[in-house]
Amino acid sequence: MSAGTYTPRPGAAPLPRMIAAQTALETRMLLRNGEQLLLTVIIPTLLLVLFSAVDIVDTGSGASVDFLAPGILALAVMSTAFTGQAIATGFERRYGVLKRLAASPLPRWALMTAKTLSVLVTEVLQIVLLTAIALALGWSPEGNPLSVLLLLVLGTAAFSGLGLLMAGTLKAEATLAAANLVFLLLLVGGGVIVPLDKFPDAVQSVLGLLPVSALSEGLRDVLQHGASMPWAEAGILAVWAVLGLGTAAKLFRWE
Repeated sequence: MSAGTYTPRPGAAPLPRMIAAQTALETRMLLRNGEQLLLTVIIPTLLLVLFSAVDIVDTGSGASVDFLAPGILALAVMSTAFTGQAIATGFERRYGVLKRLAASPLPRWALMTAKTLSVLVTEVLQIVLLTAIALALGWSPEGNPLSVLLLLVLGTAAFSGLGLLMAGTLKAEATLAAANLVFLLLLVGGGVIVPLDKFPDAVQSVLGLLPVSALSEGLRDVLQHGASMPWAEAGILAVWAVLGLGTAAKLFRWE
């Protein structure tokens, strides 16, 4: 037995291992939260089934599910990356969780990376579930899967930036109210369920610049109409992502 066999070796774990552990923790906390599951899974599923089965909104020619499925996927991304993340992070900030984590060996950027990875893991589960339900309802998707993947990543980045900006600048109670209000407004006016062409012409141009509208229309162009890559919508999402993440990085308050 060599000298020093039982000598402690204090120190932080390798950075990839810390990020992986924090990602797993964030994901478990998200999936155990009943309110978050209602927002991220149950509501999108109910909307998809209800509006596909009942002719409530005129979605144009073709099966309703072909129009609704891309919009519901966009809603799922928004509910997780924006609404759920904003509320959870806002209350973590209020209770001092972020302050304590910021004092740990895990760098602040790595904590935000873990939160983003947790969002991506949850979105994968959402997309698999919603896609299975939509296929069961008769959905016939088209288009390039890589284009869909790029749009989903850009949408996640855009909504994550906006969610972190809200959570890092407002009080937790204000974040809770504002995030839910924005969710409802974008659900109605973001082209998720109601086509944008149902709104007045003067309003359509403004609504089309919203991130959920860009994501909904972009996914619809690919999955419903077989477009190769809707660059206009991708550009809108990229601008929102840069503005949201950049502003959140500058203004985010950890206490």
